[in-house]
Amino acid sequence: MAEKNRTVDITASDLPLHCPPPGAELWCQHPRVFLDVTHTGEAVCPYCGTRYVFKGELPRGHH
Repeated sequence: MAEKNRTVDITASDLPLHCPPPGAELWCQHPRVFLDVTHTGEAVCPYCGTRYVFKGELPRGHH
């Protein structure tokens, strides 16, 4: 399982956001879940607990 309390900063280029991210190690794979960070600026994966924090400006259409 992924390490606890892991925080990952993301930007507009990472949207749409899903966990596990592309290229994740096989040992930390779980069912893909899409996460919405556009409303609160952050989201936590319900499977592994990774916290994603949005940094920067949202692209048009995501406000």
